[in-house]
Amino acid sequence: MHALVIGAGPAGLMAAEELAKAGVNVTVCEAKPSVGRKFLMAGKSGLNVTKDEPLAAFTGHFDTADLQPILAAFGPTEVQEWCRSLGQEVFTGSSGRVFPVAMKASPLLRAWIRRLDGMGVAIRTRWRWAGFQGDGFLFDTPEGRQVLQPAVTVLALGGASWSRLGSDGAWVPWLQDKGVQIAPWKPANMGFRVNWSAKMAPMFGQPVKGVALMAGDRRTRGEFVISSQGIEGGGVYALSSTMREGATLALDLLPDLTKAEVTRRLQAMRPGESTVNRLRKLGLGKAQVALVMELSRDTPLDRLKHLPIPLAGPAPLDEAISVAGGVEWGAVTDGLELMALPGVFVCGEMLDWEAPTGGYLLTAAWATGRWAGLAAAGRFQAITPA
Repeated sequence: MHALVIGAGPAGLMAAEELAKAGVNVTVCEAKPSVGRKFLMAGKSGLNVTKDEPLAAFTGHFDTADLQPILAAFGPTEVQEWCRSLGQEVFTGSSGRVFPVAMKASPLLRAWIRRLDGMGVAIRTRWRWAGFQGDGFLFDTPEGRQVLQPAVTVLALGGASWSRLGSDGAWVPWLQDKGVQIAPWKPANMGFRVNWSAKMAPMFGQPVKGVALMAGDRRTRGEFVISSQGIEGGGVYALSSTMREGATLALDLLPDLTKAEVTRRLQAMRPGESTVNRLRKLGLGKAQVALVMELSRDTPLDRLKHLPIPLAGPAPLDEAISVAGGVEWGAVTDGLELMALPGVFVCGEMLDWEAPTGGYLLTAAWATGRWAGLAAAGRFQAITPA
């Protein structure tokens, strides 16, 4: 065995592609019965592969500068070109988000697997990494325990959310035992719990649109969904890191109107009208009205520009779309090789970085997988006799 990749998500498969391009014999081991399970789930409602914006703006959405050279080498432009190379044309939506014309992830994944198969990449499913055995990698497989001793290895095991799709963080103690520094996990791009009264039950599943969300010194226009557990959706995810650190959340339900204009319109209404009717005349939908009556019953008309949401904490780590934490940047070389384990590289959500949804997560997974694959190929060639 020349090269081993553990994990067959976007990062691992991209690492395998780069190794194979360099002429290295590659085996990919995946714990699940099939590859790319989280990738397929991400594309269930439309696969957002990247965000079509200048590189400086794109990289500015990440919480670490360590990713900048990696994304500069494989950013929004390169992602789109790579999709087209697999026969999957893409388009840019009005928000700048980029999608395959087919919208789903499965056509792209199938084309990618065909390419990897043609390059000689071997993929073994139901091979679950079980830690180290001596200098080798121990696996639980359908044929019993196996130990592999590759020349180079790329770890692409994901973070610690959506464990049922393969990212369970089981690898953390194995690397810590080898001296690898790992930052604690934190949920990212997650919903938040709210203890609703029984009166909110008819609103569960309803979207809240056309509002501005405010947390700390941040403000964003977006939408979210009221759930039985609390709130979730893009508008909430955009501010989730700020709220995770303790900032409170408030809504501006009429972001296109000044407070003075709201007051003027309320004063122009007929005396004696019910609060609900007044709110509806201001243009608020059923969900917005329900939020006002739930959260500001005593002074509902005074909170339209700043309606606090009493958060009861973030959703559990396993329910988060992504995570912060993981292998610290100080534990890897510029080529993403573990300093404590020469010849072993890491990529994807195993690394300690955080970014919002909207194409950033997937692009960074591909970019770090490519970077690690290239570096692993370079090391293999350096240690292999000509």
